[in-house]
Amino acid sequence: MEVTLGVIIIILTWLILLLNLTFAITIIFFERRDIGTTWAWLLVLFFLPLIGFFVYIFFGRLIKSQNFYEVEEEKREAYHHHVESQLDQLDRTDGPFHHPLLLKHRRLSRLNLVSTNALMTFHNDITVIHDGKVKFEQLFQDIDAAKREINIQYYIIQNDPLGQSLIGLLTEKAKQGVKVRLLYDAVGSRGLKRAHFKTLLEHGGEVKSFFPSKLGINFRVNNRNHRKLCIIDGSLGYIGGFNVGDEYLGKDEHFGYWRDVHLRIYGEAVRELLERFLLDWNRSVPTKAKEEKEAFVWPEEHIQAHDSPVQVVTSGPNSSTEHLKNMLVKMITEAKDSIYIQTPYFIPDASFLDACRIALMAGTKINLMIPNKPDHMFVYWATYANAAELVRYGADVYTYEEGFLHAKTLVIDGEVASIGTTNIDARSFHLNFEISALVFDRDVAQSVIDAFERDKERSEQLTVERYETRTRWIRFKESVSRLLSPIL
Repeated sequence: MEVTLGVIIIILTWLILLLNLTFAITIIFFERRDIGTTWAWLLVLFFLPLIGFFVYIFFGRLIKSQNFYEVEEEKREAYHHHVESQLDQLDRTDGPFHHPLLLKHRRLSRLNLVSTNALMTFHNDITVIHDGKVKFEQLFQDIDAAKREINIQYYIIQNDPLGQSLIGLLTEKAKQGVKVRLLYDAVGSRGLKRAHFKTLLEHGGEVKSFFPSKLGINFRVNNRNHRKLCIIDGSLGYIGGFNVGDEYLGKDEHFGYWRDVHLRIYGEAVRELLERFLLDWNRSVPTKAKEEKEAFVWPEEHIQAHDSPVQVVTSGPNSSTEHLKNMLVKMITEAKDSIYIQTPYFIPDASFLDACRIALMAGTKINLMIPNKPDHMFVYWATYANAAELVRYGADVYTYEEGFLHAKTLVIDGEVASIGTTNIDARSFHLNFEISALVFDRDVAQSVIDAFERDKERSEQLTVERYETRTRWIRFKESVSRLLSPIL
């Protein structure tokens, strides 16, 4: 029987509709998503029936959270024991939590302990770094001084002079007998090839990529490891927003000066950074090559000298809940006087926006800064529209004009600061693997606030009057961007 072209088209049409219906049923009934994300995906499948199928395959699938990191039960129970011990000590007046800021914000500490087992560390010496040149000069000095072990992880490592310098320095340390482990994200660092690490590997260095492509296809392109960490000799750690590339030194003409924040930590929090690094590292290597955390004994004089409590909080698509979003929302609801936020992307969900609105109506001052130089157009217009929403409720919102603002910070009442890799959007809260340091230290908090105040001199304030002058074309782009914001 001859099959006509029309019959073939009808059959293909029905197959596409059936696939769309299958994915729609999966999204609605079998995947635990928030309503906004569910509707966004249904709209994609409905309006782009063929393209939407492939978009969902690459961007929409959830990750199974059960034992994602394959931690042995004995180790999991030991860690849980430490968490329970700290929960027991939270309300005691004679224990390590008897610190004025911890007593004041103990519910925030409890949230992180219960939500994501984020142990509190009490003795840390912290330096806040706001400039890329300063950060990499100090980082390279610390790597050069390493005696025993270097663990380094970045979302982006560019194959440019800065990236090549880092790989070259790591290679020299490997030649000296220092253990070197380098982990990078396969999509963020897609410009890297195995050949770039040839000499490092020859001298005993280890290099892995997170969620690598298979046969040239990356089915986890939407779930990236966005963390930026460096742990040296188990005692010195870096965490923050800078990736590795010349643009982070302000050498990219399009972006101009790159404004970001990183922390250099010497102290107990570094063991938690190492713990998180090893979880990601072990997820990227064969079972037989998994690494254990080495013990480190802190000098007594260090314990006596510094007293900056820190919780290292992580979240990812494997998490049972949005740990980092919950932490930031809790910070906003705890603030009494002021909130300072710097973020390149401000696309919060309804709960985050409601927390901000409630804080503003209750008299808490919110200062928000976003970039005025987009790196992703849809994200930029959604950010602009959401920021303008807070202006209507009395927030002071500024657009950074000198270059690109990439800092990811939130400070409440000049006392507690969140600094890390977490943007305020669905990608950071739900899709990416992220990490932030929650620091209970007035000096650290004030350093971030002072930088914000300096940045205001290079910014323009977003007022209701300025926002209302936007063109109809901009209004249209904002509307489309806000509609897609749950999956941006």
